[in-house]
Amino acid sequence: MPRFSVIVPAYRVQAYLSECLDSVLSQSYPDLELIVVDDRSPDACGAIIDEYAARDARVRPVHLAENRGLGGARNAGMELARGDYLLFLDSDDTLTPDALRAVADRIKETGEPDVLVHDYARTFWTGRAERNREARHLTEEGPAPFTLRDRPGLLRVLMVAWNKAYRREFVAEHGFAFPPGYYEDTPWTYPVLMAAGTIATLDRVCVHYRQRRHGSILSTASRGHFDIFDQYDRVFAFLDERPELAHWRPVLFRRMIDHLSTVFTRRERLPRGSRAEFLRRARAHYRRYRTEGGPLPWRTRLRHGLVHYGLHRTYHALQLAQAAGRRTAKAAVKSARALRSALLQLHYRIQLRLPLRADRAVFAAYWHRGHACNPGALEAAFRDHAPHIRTAWIARPEHQHTVPPGPRRLRPGTFGYWTALARSTYLVNNVNFDRRLRKRPGQVFVQTQHGTPLKHMGLDLQEHPAAGGDMDFEELLRGVGKWDYLLSANRHTTLTWERVYPGRYTTLEYGSPRNDVFQHATSADVTRIRESLGVPEGAVALLYAPTHRDYRRTQRPALDLERIVRRLGPRFVVLARAHYWHGGPLATGARVIDVSDHPSVESLCLASDALITDYSSLMFDYANLDRPIVVHTEDWDAYQASRGTYFDLRAAPPGAVARSEDELIDIFADGHWRGSRSAELRAAFRERFCRYDDGRAAERVVRHVVLGARDGLPEFVPLAERHPVPSAASERGNSPLATVPQPSGHLPVTEGR
Repeated sequence: MPRFSVIVPAYRVQAYLSECLDSVLSQSYPDLELIVVDDRSPDACGAIIDEYAARDARVRPVHLAENRGLGGARNAGMELARGDYLLFLDSDDTLTPDALRAVADRIKETGEPDVLVHDYARTFWTGRAERNREARHLTEEGPAPFTLRDRPGLLRVLMVAWNKAYRREFVAEHGFAFPPGYYEDTPWTYPVLMAAGTIATLDRVCVHYRQRRHGSILSTASRGHFDIFDQYDRVFAFLDERPELAHWRPVLFRRMIDHLSTVFTRRERLPRGSRAEFLRRARAHYRRYRTEGGPLPWRTRLRHGLVHYGLHRTYHALQLAQAAGRRTAKAAVKSARALRSALLQLHYRIQLRLPLRADRAVFAAYWHRGHACNPGALEAAFRDHAPHIRTAWIARPEHQHTVPPGPRRLRPGTFGYWTALARSTYLVNNVNFDRRLRKRPGQVFVQTQHGTPLKHMGLDLQEHPAAGGDMDFEELLRGVGKWDYLLSANRHTTLTWERVYPGRYTTLEYGSPRNDVFQHATSADVTRIRESLGVPEGAVALLYAPTHRDYRRTQRPALDLERIVRRLGPRFVVLARAHYWHGGPLATGARVIDVSDHPSVESLCLASDALITDYSSLMFDYANLDRPIVVHTEDWDAYQASRGTYFDLRAAPPGAVARSEDELIDIFADGHWRGSRSAELRAAFRERFCRYDDGRAAERVVRHVVLGARDGLPEFVPLAERHPVPSAASERGNSPLATVPQPSGHLPVTEGR
């Protein structure tokens, strides 16, 4: 008996069906049966289903003799289902990778609930994905399982069948089935949730809900939309048969009126000439099922009034008035913003005429994402080595908390922000400041950049339209023209920057200030950081930090982190760090810790025992710790073709190279990640890229730029004489880092995904 029965009805979806079925059959949790119901589809759906059934024994094809509609096709699939849990998936939607694994784990964790509600995301033809706006109701905090009475907010989550998993015996016990007609999910989901003795939630996107440009039933004008009245009759009949559920009547009454008014106000749904009839029937339902409840918000009262009194003309007039009001408010806001912008620029021009302040420096990083990277290290060094300079840090409101005590905090686009840009002598950033910045004589702009380049940058992106198609190269060069100093961590970086960012600046080959901490941190610092992240004592922590893919419209995790830690055993945990353009999490689980929002990537490096990355420049920084690095290069050819690289990473890596997820697991399972060959590769990599990062880069920059020192700067410490803080695991002796035994069980390392 399989764990899951995934039921997919198919009707006129030949263009999408294969993608749907592939998303199920490629799940990392293989214990399933896939029941695909051909609802007498006139296109090639039936043939596609049979082809899949011939290739995979888990596919069970069903061909109906006549078209039954979505509800009838689902019922036909349920009749054959043998799984412990039922899942429904529409044939133009897809399961996300590892969704069934997450569902199975949550079901087990919450004691086999009757219903598990998970999240979904709308995916548009443009490639954009938008998560469910009511996802807050799916929080996993608090007791679980529970009943609907404990979490009534679940009724605000989209009432569809495909965002839940249902215990099959529970469904059979209550005789739940889908009715015919449109809106068939309504008399299924409400009764199921109300009758469930135990419910659990999974705060994870498990379904991508495709928003098609054409073909959606809900966007097609049809009298089928009148079926909604029969569906709510069924819901209230269910309540009438169960007096113990009577307390749900006020809630369902409100939901019904909201639903009816939504159908009525969406003009694309009802055929011409049928709107008055629809409103008359809605008014009858209002009177039939009216139940007094609590006070209603103003907009809800308006919708109820539309249905109660049949005031469709009045409602339409109010809608027009509201639309006009919104347009007026929008115009007013736009005018206010334009006025404020003009005032700010006037203020800036005035400040430009006032003297520079020799004792002021302003810093920013990553487009105002917070106190971080090379500018963060330099800001601290300004306070240590040039305390007469008063520093200020620019950060957006949501990142203000990352700014430590000391610098003045500024928000971009404020009067203080423009004052600082106009009158500070020192400007420090790892990207460019606002393009409207007018660099004054006497101002000193220190451009730090944010890593050693592996991928093509600057003018080299002219050859890669997928990566640099939106870049204004003339504006780029205007920005470069404002630089006075450009930092470099190695000769490779110097030669690359001076070619792709041609300008009159001076290159300072002093190292990367952000890497100084690796030479100064102590074992106590490592322990403190690991405790703050929740890394279990004695664990081997692997930092996973992938980079952005220019050739992908939508970014997706390249590795199944939960599978990796499961295969490697309980000793390992993963610190998952999403690229700052994407946010997180990359994965969630008991031994996968999301650190995407952590303000300091350097702290994450210190906390880890090894790095897993692909093409991120973090590998160059991490090599300064002299800890193992494993590079995952499964899509190297696509990445290199779309972005371009300055050398073949596979030929000169900082450690072991994995060309697939299974190879990566092997590397850790057999100890190659920390073997002698890995150490040799890392030593050569460090010799090439880490010669200047000896812990005093920030001091050199401040002494040169601020204090005017040209001679007598700290000598570079040779690599052999450096002693970066050891990892937590290496300090405990060899046992935690010893060769990891193969996981027990019958599956080989190359288990299918």
